[in-house]
Amino acid sequence: ENARIFSVQGKAINDNADQDIKVLVVGNPANTNALITSSNAPDINPRSFSAMMRLDHNRAIAQLANKTNTHSSEIRKVAIWGNHSTTQYPDINHALVGSEKATDLVDETWVRENFIPRVQKRGAEIIQARGLSSAASAASAAIDHMNNWELGTAENDWVSMAIPSDGSYGISEGIIYSFPVTCSNGAYEIVQGLEIDEYSNQAMQASAAELLEEKAAVKHLL
Repeated sequence: ENARIFSVQGKAINDNADQDIKVLVVGNPANTNALITSSNAPDINPRSFSAMMRLDHNRAIAQLANKTNTHSSEIRKVAIWGNHSTTQYPDINHALVGSEKATDLVDETWVRENFIPRVQKRGAEIIQARGLSSAASAASAAIDHMNNWELGTAENDWVSMAIPSDGSYGISEGIIYSFPVTCSNGAYEIVQGLEIDEYSNQAMQASAAELLEEKAAVKHLL
C-alpha cells in the first residue's frame, strides 16, 4: 500500500516541485519508498532523495553513551550502514568517545550481542514497552537529518543518511543505502577510505541484498 502512495508522491514532486527540492522519506520501508519516489520523479536529481537513518544513528549514539557513561555530545563518527530494517549494520569501529576510540572502551561481545541487535530492534522494543511507536523520536531525527543536509555537519564528524548508492564500499548501485556522510553547502558526500573488516563487510552486504530483494518486489512501480 505504501509503495503505491510513494509512486504518486514522486509524480507530484516531478510535476510541481522546485528543482532544488530536498526529499526525506520516513514512511517504511523507507529506503525502498525513497527509491520509488525518486524513480517516479525522473526530472529531479536522484541525489535530492534520501531516507531517514538518523533515528537509528541517534539510537546507536545513545546506546554507546549509556554503555560508556558519557554524554551523547561526546560521541562522534558512529555509522549506520544499509537498510532501515533489522538488517541495518550499526558500526562503531571508527567511532570516538571524546578522544578515545570506542572499540577500546567496550568489548566485542557487547557490540555483537547487545549493541548491534538492540539498535536494529529498538523500534519494536519501544512499541512493546509503550504500546506506541517512537513518533516523537522520529520527528526529532527528521529535523536533525534536514538540518545537517542543509546547514552542514560538525567538523570532524559525520552522520548516517540513506542515499542512492554510487558503488562505494562495493554496495550495488540502484538502491537507497545508508552510508556515513558529511554535508556542506546543502550537499552530502559519502565518507571514503574507511577500513572495513570482514565481519562488517558481510553485514553491509546482507543489508544490500535485502534492499535488492525489496527493489525486485516493487519493480512494477519503478
